[in-house]
Amino acid sequence: MVNFFINRISKPRQYLFSVLIVCAISAICFWLSTYIGYRVLGFILLLTVSMIAMVFDILPVLLTAVLTALIWDYFFIPPTFTFFVGTTEDMIMLLMYFVIAMINAVLTYKIRQVEKMARQKEEKANTVKLYNTLLNSLSHELRTPISTIIGATDNLQNNSAKLTLQNRHELIAEISKASFRLNQQVDNLLNVSRLESGFIQPKNDWCDISETIYDVVKIIEENNTHQKIRISINPDIPLFKLDKGMLEQIIYNLLNNAAQYTPEGSRIEIMAMCYADIMQIIIEDNGNGFPEEEIKNVFDKFYRLKGAKTGGTGLGLSIVKGYTEAMGGTVRLENINPKGARFTINIPAKTSYLKNLKNE
Repeated sequence: MVNFFINRISKPRQYLFSVLIVCAISAICFWLSTYIGYRVLGFILLLTVSMIAMVFDILPVLLTAVLTALIWDYFFIPPTFTFFVGTTEDMIMLLMYFVIAMINAVLTYKIRQVEKMARQKEEKANTVKLYNTLLNSLSHELRTPISTIIGATDNLQNNSAKLTLQNRHELIAEISKASFRLNQQVDNLLNVSRLESGFIQPKNDWCDISETIYDVVKIIEENNTHQKIRISINPDIPLFKLDKGMLEQIIYNLLNNAAQYTPEGSRIEIMAMCYADIMQIIIEDNGNGFPEEEIKNVFDKFYRLKGAKTGGTGLGLSIVKGYTEAMGGTVRLENINPKGARFTINIPAKTSYLKNLKNE
Protein backbone atom coordinates (compact mmCIF):
# COMPACT_ATOMS: atom_id res chain seq x y z
CA MET A 1 0.00 0.00 0.00
CA VAL A 2 2.85 2.41 0.80
CA ASN A 3 4.50 1.77 -2.55
CA PHE A 4 1.16 2.30 -4.26
CA PHE A 5 0.82 5.82 -2.83
CA ILE A 6 4.44 6.78 -3.49
CA ASN A 7 4.34 5.55 -7.08
CA ARG A 8 1.00 7.13 -7.87
CA ILE A 9 1.45 10.56 -6.20
CA SER A 10 3.93 12.97 -7.79
CA LYS A 11 6.53 14.77 -5.69
CA PRO A 12 4.82 18.22 -5.92
CA ARG A 13 1.55 16.67 -4.75
CA GLN A 14 3.33 15.00 -1.85
CA TYR A 15 4.54 18.44 -0.72
CA LEU A 16 1.02 19.83 -1.13
CA PHE A 17 -0.67 16.99 0.74
CA SER A 18 1.92 17.14 3.53
CA VAL A 19 1.25 20.84 4.10
CA LEU A 20 -2.53 20.37 3.97
CA ILE A 21 -2.43 17.49 6.46
CA VAL A 22 -0.23 19.47 8.86
CA CYS A 23 -2.53 22.49 8.59
CA ALA A 24 -5.62 20.36 9.23
CA ILE A 25 -4.09 18.64 12.29
CA SER A 26 -2.79 21.98 13.58
CA ALA A 27 -6.28 23.47 13.31
CA ILE A 28 -7.68 20.59 15.35
CA CYS A 29 -4.90 21.02 17.90
CA PHE A 30 -5.60 24.75 18.12
CA TRP A 31 -9.25 23.97 18.92
CA LEU A 32 -8.11 21.46 21.57
CA SER A 33 -5.54 23.85 23.08
CA THR A 34 -8.12 25.17 25.56
CA TYR A 35 -8.54 21.64 26.95
CA ILE A 36 -5.10 20.07 26.44
CA GLY A 37 -1.67 21.38 27.37
CA TYR A 38 0.77 22.43 24.65
CA ARG A 39 3.17 19.60 25.53
CA VAL A 40 0.53 16.97 24.72
CA LEU A 41 -0.26 18.79 21.48
CA GLY A 42 3.41 18.50 20.59
CA PHE A 43 3.08 14.72 20.77
CA ILE A 44 0.07 14.89 18.42
CA LEU A 45 2.09 16.90 15.89
CA LEU A 46 5.01 14.47 16.23
CA LEU A 47 2.60 11.61 15.57
CA THR A 48 1.47 13.43 12.42
CA VAL A 49 5.08 13.50 11.21
CA SER A 50 5.37 9.77 11.86
CA MET A 51 2.19 8.98 9.91
CA ILE A 52 3.28 11.09 6.93
CA ALA A 53 6.72 9.45 7.03
CA MET A 54 5.01 6.07 6.50
CA VAL A 55 3.47 7.24 3.24
CA PHE A 56 5.45 10.00 1.55
CA ASP A 57 9.02 10.41 0.35
CA ILE A 58 11.88 11.75 2.49
CA LEU A 59 11.91 15.41 1.38
CA PRO A 60 8.17 16.09 1.95
CA VAL A 61 8.54 14.42 5.36
CA LEU A 62 11.48 16.65 6.31
CA LEU A 63 9.39 19.65 5.29
CA THR A 64 6.62 18.34 7.56
CA ALA A 65 9.04 18.00 10.48
CA VAL A 66 10.24 21.61 10.10
CA LEU A 67 6.73 22.96 9.57
CA THR A 68 5.24 21.23 12.63
CA ALA A 69 8.11 22.46 14.81
CA LEU A 70 7.49 26.06 13.68
CA ILE A 71 3.71 25.72 14.14
CA TRP A 72 4.13 24.25 17.62
CA ASP A 73 6.45 27.11 18.57
CA TYR A 74 4.33 29.90 17.12
CA PHE A 75 0.81 28.79 18.07
CA PHE A 76 1.20 26.66 21.19
CA ILE A 77 4.42 27.27 23.18
CA PRO A 78 4.01 30.29 25.48
CA PRO A 79 4.12 33.10 24.65
CA THR A 80 1.89 32.24 21.68
CA PHE A 81 1.83 33.95 18.27
CA THR A 82 5.54 34.60 18.43
CA PHE A 83 8.66 32.54 17.75
CA PHE A 84 10.11 33.65 21.07
CA VAL A 85 10.31 30.83 23.64
CA GLY A 86 9.68 31.96 27.20
CA THR A 87 11.61 29.37 29.26
CA THR A 88 14.80 27.38 28.88
CA GLU A 89 12.84 24.19 29.47
CA ASP A 90 10.54 24.94 26.53
CA MET A 91 13.54 25.87 24.37
CA ILE A 92 15.20 22.52 25.09
CA MET A 93 11.91 20.74 24.49
CA LEU A 94 11.46 22.51 21.11
CA LEU A 95 14.98 21.59 20.04
CA MET A 96 14.40 17.97 21.10
CA TYR A 97 11.13 17.96 19.19
CA PHE A 98 12.88 19.18 16.05
CA VAL A 99 15.70 16.62 16.36
CA ILE A 100 13.34 13.72 17.10
CA ALA A 101 11.04 14.69 14.21
CA MET A 102 13.99 14.79 11.78
CA ILE A 103 15.44 11.49 13.05
CA ASN A 104 12.00 9.89 12.92
CA ALA A 105 11.56 10.99 9.31
CA VAL A 106 14.97 9.72 8.22
CA LEU A 107 14.73 6.39 10.08
CA THR A 108 11.23 5.69 8.76
CA TYR A 109 12.43 6.38 5.23
CA LYS A 110 15.45 4.11 5.72
CA ILE A 111 13.25 1.33 7.08
CA ARG A 112 11.00 1.62 4.03
CA GLN A 113 14.05 1.45 1.76
CA VAL A 114 15.30 -1.69 3.50
CA GLU A 115 11.85 -3.28 3.22
CA LYS A 116 11.73 -2.38 -0.47
CA MET A 117 15.12 -3.98 -1.09
CA ALA A 118 14.05 -7.09 0.85
CA ARG A 119 10.88 -7.37 -1.25
CA GLN A 120 12.83 -6.97 -4.47
CA LYS A 121 15.29 -9.63 -3.34
CA GLU A 122 12.44 -11.98 -2.43
CA GLU A 123 10.69 -11.37 -5.75
CA LYS A 124 13.94 -12.05 -7.59
CA ALA A 125 14.43 -15.28 -5.64
CA ASN A 126 10.87 -16.36 -6.41
CA THR A 127 11.36 -15.56 -10.08
CA VAL A 128 14.54 -17.65 -10.19
CA LYS A 129 12.75 -20.47 -8.37
CA LEU A 130 9.82 -20.40 -10.82
CA TYR A 131 12.24 -20.28 -13.74
CA ASN A 132 14.16 -23.30 -12.45
CA THR A 133 10.93 -25.17 -11.79
CA LEU A 134 9.67 -24.46 -15.27
CA LEU A 135 13.03 -25.30 -16.85
CA ASN A 136 13.31 -28.59 -14.97
CA SER A 137 9.75 -29.57 -15.83
CA LEU A 138 10.00 -28.63 -19.48
CA SER A 139 13.40 -30.28 -19.88
CA HIS A 140 11.66 -33.57 -19.11
CA GLU A 141 8.24 -32.92 -20.61
CA LEU A 142 9.58 -31.60 -23.91
CA ARG A 143 12.66 -33.80 -24.23
CA THR A 144 10.73 -37.06 -23.85
CA PRO A 145 8.31 -36.62 -26.78
CA ILE A 146 11.02 -35.02 -28.94
CA SER A 147 13.33 -37.98 -28.31
CA THR A 148 10.51 -40.37 -29.16
CA ILE A 149 9.76 -38.55 -32.41
CA ILE A 150 13.45 -38.46 -33.41
CA GLY A 151 13.98 -42.13 -32.57
CA ALA A 152 10.87 -43.34 -34.39
CA THR A 153 11.59 -41.17 -37.42
CA ASP A 154 15.18 -42.41 -37.55
CA ASN A 155 13.98 -46.03 -37.55
CA LEU A 156 11.53 -45.33 -40.35
CA GLN A 157 14.21 -43.65 -42.45
CA ASN A 158 17.19 -45.95 -41.89
CA ASN A 159 15.56 -49.33 -41.31
CA SER A 160 12.61 -49.07 -43.65
CA ALA A 161 13.47 -52.29 -45.51
CA LYS A 162 13.75 -54.31 -42.29
CA LEU A 163 10.51 -53.10 -40.74
CA THR A 164 7.30 -55.05 -41.00
CA LEU A 165 4.00 -53.33 -41.67
CA GLN A 166 3.08 -53.73 -38.00
CA ASN A 167 6.42 -52.18 -36.93
CA ARG A 168 5.74 -49.17 -39.12
CA HIS A 169 2.26 -48.73 -37.72
CA GLU A 170 3.66 -48.91 -34.18
CA LEU A 171 6.34 -46.31 -34.92
CA ILE A 172 3.82 -44.01 -36.55
CA ALA A 173 1.55 -44.42 -33.52
CA GLU A 174 4.47 -43.47 -31.25
CA ILE A 175 5.18 -40.37 -33.33
CA SER A 176 1.51 -39.39 -33.23
CA LYS A 177 1.27 -39.87 -29.47
CA ALA A 178 4.53 -37.98 -28.80
CA SER A 179 3.47 -35.16 -31.12
CA PHE A 180 0.18 -34.85 -29.28
CA ARG A 181 1.99 -34.71 -25.93
CA LEU A 182 4.41 -32.09 -27.26
CA ASN A 183 1.53 -30.04 -28.64
CA GLN A 184 -0.22 -30.26 -25.26
CA GLN A 185 2.79 -28.81 -23.43
CA VAL A 186 3.12 -25.98 -25.94
CA ASP A 187 -0.61 -25.27 -25.59
CA ASN A 188 -0.25 -25.09 -21.82
CA LEU A 189 2.56 -22.56 -22.10
CA LEU A 190 0.56 -20.47 -24.58
CA ASN A 191 -2.52 -20.64 -22.36
CA VAL A 192 -0.54 -19.50 -19.32
CA SER A 193 0.88 -16.63 -21.37
CA ARG A 194 -2.63 -15.58 -22.35
CA LEU A 195 -3.77 -15.64 -18.75
CA GLU A 196 -0.69 -13.76 -17.54
CA SER A 197 -1.23 -11.04 -20.14
CA GLY A 198 -4.55 -10.14 -18.51
CA PHE A 199 -6.16 -9.46 -21.87
CA ILE A 200 -7.93 -12.76 -22.31
CA GLN A 201 -11.59 -12.35 -23.19
CA PRO A 202 -14.08 -15.22 -23.63
CA LYS A 203 -15.58 -15.58 -27.10
CA ASN A 204 -19.07 -16.71 -26.19
CA ASP A 205 -21.20 -18.73 -28.57
CA TRP A 206 -23.87 -21.39 -28.22
CA CYS A 207 -22.28 -24.63 -27.08
CA ASP A 208 -23.64 -28.17 -26.84
CA ILE A 209 -22.19 -29.41 -23.54
CA SER A 210 -22.87 -33.08 -24.30
CA GLU A 211 -21.04 -32.92 -27.61
CA THR A 212 -18.12 -31.05 -26.05
CA ILE A 213 -17.71 -33.54 -23.22
CA TYR A 214 -17.89 -36.59 -25.50
CA ASP A 215 -15.31 -35.06 -27.86
CA VAL A 216 -12.87 -34.40 -25.02
CA VAL A 217 -13.38 -37.86 -23.50
CA LYS A 218 -12.65 -39.40 -26.89
CA ILE A 219 -9.32 -37.57 -27.04
CA ILE A 220 -8.45 -38.72 -23.51
CA GLU A 221 -9.30 -42.34 -24.31
CA GLU A 222 -7.15 -42.23 -27.44
CA ASN A 223 -4.16 -41.74 -25.13
CA ASN A 224 -4.64 -45.35 -23.94
CA THR A 225 -5.86 -44.44 -20.46
CA HIS A 226 -6.22 -47.28 -17.97
CA GLN A 227 -9.20 -45.78 -16.15
CA LYS A 228 -12.89 -46.19 -16.79
CA ILE A 229 -14.51 -42.89 -17.75
CA ARG A 230 -18.27 -42.67 -17.21
CA ILE A 231 -20.34 -39.79 -18.58
CA SER A 232 -23.58 -38.73 -16.91
CA ILE A 233 -25.48 -35.93 -18.67
CA ASN A 234 -29.19 -35.18 -18.70
CA PRO A 235 -30.29 -35.52 -22.36
CA ASP A 236 -32.53 -32.46 -21.87
CA ILE A 237 -29.69 -30.19 -20.80
CA PRO A 238 -29.91 -26.87 -22.66
CA LEU A 239 -27.33 -25.14 -24.81
CA PHE A 240 -25.04 -22.70 -23.02
CA LYS A 241 -23.58 -19.50 -24.40
CA LEU A 242 -19.89 -19.52 -23.42
CA ASP A 243 -16.38 -19.95 -24.80
CA LYS A 244 -16.24 -23.50 -26.14
CA GLY A 245 -12.45 -23.49 -26.52
CA MET A 246 -11.91 -22.52 -22.89
CA LEU A 247 -14.44 -25.10 -21.72
CA GLU A 248 -12.76 -27.86 -23.74
CA GLN A 249 -9.40 -26.94 -22.18
CA ILE A 250 -10.89 -26.97 -18.68
CA ILE A 251 -12.47 -30.41 -19.14
CA TYR A 252 -9.42 -31.84 -20.87
CA ASN A 253 -6.98 -30.68 -18.17
CA LEU A 254 -9.16 -32.08 -15.37
CA LEU A 255 -9.70 -35.44 -17.09
CA ASN A 256 -6.05 -35.68 -18.11
CA ASN A 257 -4.98 -34.87 -14.54
CA ALA A 258 -7.27 -37.61 -13.20
CA ALA A 259 -6.01 -40.09 -15.80
CA GLN A 260 -2.37 -39.37 -14.94
CA TYR A 261 -2.59 -39.45 -11.15
CA THR A 262 -5.13 -42.16 -10.34
CA PRO A 263 -4.27 -45.88 -10.22
CA GLU A 264 -5.07 -48.16 -13.15
CA GLY A 265 -8.64 -49.37 -13.13
CA SER A 266 -9.88 -46.33 -11.23
CA ARG A 267 -13.26 -44.82 -12.04
CA ILE A 268 -13.51 -41.29 -13.45
CA GLU A 269 -16.98 -39.81 -13.71
CA ILE A 270 -17.96 -36.57 -15.42
CA MET A 271 -21.38 -35.04 -14.87
CA ALA A 272 -23.01 -31.94 -16.36
CA MET A 273 -26.07 -30.19 -14.91
CA CYS A 274 -27.97 -26.94 -15.26
CA TYR A 275 -29.23 -24.85 -12.36
CA ALA A 276 -31.13 -21.83 -13.69
CA ASP A 277 -28.41 -19.96 -15.60
CA ILE A 278 -25.53 -21.85 -14.01
CA MET A 279 -23.74 -24.65 -15.83
CA GLN A 280 -22.21 -27.12 -13.40
CA ILE A 281 -19.66 -29.75 -14.36
CA ILE A 282 -18.42 -32.27 -11.80
CA ILE A 283 -15.43 -34.51 -12.40
CA GLU A 284 -14.68 -37.02 -9.67
CA ASP A 285 -12.63 -40.17 -9.25
CA ASN A 286 -12.08 -42.88 -6.69
CA GLY A 287 -8.30 -42.52 -6.62
CA ASN A 288 -6.17 -41.52 -3.66
CA GLY A 289 -7.41 -37.93 -3.43
CA PHE A 290 -5.29 -34.95 -2.43
CA PRO A 291 -3.45 -34.24 0.84
CA GLU A 292 -5.75 -31.91 2.76
CA GLU A 293 -2.96 -29.46 3.56
CA GLU A 294 -2.11 -29.09 -0.15
CA ILE A 295 -5.60 -28.58 -1.61
CA LYS A 296 -5.34 -24.80 -1.24
CA ASN A 297 -2.20 -24.78 -3.41
CA VAL A 298 -3.09 -27.11 -6.28
CA PHE A 299 -4.35 -24.30 -8.53
CA ASP A 300 -1.13 -22.29 -8.14
CA LYS A 301 1.07 -21.96 -11.19
CA PHE A 302 3.90 -24.56 -11.36
CA TYR A 303 2.71 -26.20 -8.13
CA ARG A 304 3.16 -29.96 -7.95
CA LEU A 305 2.15 -32.20 -5.09
CA LYS A 306 4.86 -33.33 -2.72
CA GLY A 307 5.96 -36.82 -3.66
CA ALA A 308 4.20 -36.68 -7.04
CA LYS A 309 5.70 -38.75 -9.84
CA THR A 310 8.18 -37.06 -12.13
CA GLY A 311 6.96 -35.16 -15.14
CA GLY A 312 4.32 -32.48 -15.50
CA THR A 313 4.77 -28.74 -15.41
CA GLY A 314 2.17 -27.90 -12.77
CA LEU A 315 0.27 -25.73 -15.25
CA GLY A 316 -2.84 -27.80 -15.94
CA LEU A 317 -4.90 -26.91 -12.87
CA SER A 318 -3.78 -23.27 -12.87
CA ILE A 319 -5.14 -23.03 -16.43
CA VAL A 320 -8.40 -24.60 -15.25
CA LYS A 321 -8.76 -21.94 -12.57
CA GLY A 322 -7.73 -19.11 -14.89
CA TYR A 323 -10.13 -20.05 -17.70
CA THR A 324 -12.99 -20.71 -15.30
CA GLU A 325 -12.58 -17.32 -13.64
CA ALA A 326 -12.18 -15.64 -17.04
CA MET A 327 -15.71 -16.83 -17.83
CA GLY A 328 -16.97 -15.56 -14.47
CA GLY A 329 -17.12 -18.99 -12.86
CA THR A 330 -15.61 -20.80 -9.90
CA VAL A 331 -13.78 -24.08 -9.41
CA ARG A 332 -13.67 -26.05 -6.16
CA LEU A 333 -11.67 -29.12 -5.19
CA GLU A 334 -12.59 -31.45 -2.35
CA ASN A 335 -11.84 -34.99 -1.26
CA ILE A 336 -14.74 -37.45 -1.15
CA ASN A 337 -15.45 -40.49 0.98
CA PRO A 338 -14.32 -43.19 1.17
CA LYS A 339 -11.57 -41.99 -1.18
CA GLY A 340 -11.13 -39.90 -4.28
CA ALA A 341 -11.36 -36.28 -5.37
CA ARG A 342 -14.09 -34.08 -6.84
CA PHE A 343 -13.70 -30.95 -8.98
CA THR A 344 -16.80 -28.79 -9.24
CA ILE A 345 -17.03 -26.14 -11.95
CA ASN A 346 -19.81 -23.52 -11.85
CA ILE A 347 -20.04 -21.09 -14.78
CA PRO A 348 -22.87 -18.58 -15.25
CA ALA A 349 -24.12 -18.57 -18.84
CA LYS A 350 -27.17 -17.87 -20.92
CA THR A 351 -29.18 -20.99 -21.68
CA SER A 352 -31.41 -21.92 -24.56
CA TYR A 353 -33.12 -25.05 -25.76
CA LEU A 354 -32.80 -25.83 -29.44
CA LYS A 355 -36.35 -24.77 -30.32
CA ASN A 356 -35.83 -21.38 -28.70
CA LEU A 357 -32.43 -20.94 -30.35
CA LYS A 358 -33.91 -21.39 -33.80
CA ASN A 359 -36.27 -18.50 -33.19
CA GLU A 360 -33.45 -16.07 -32.43
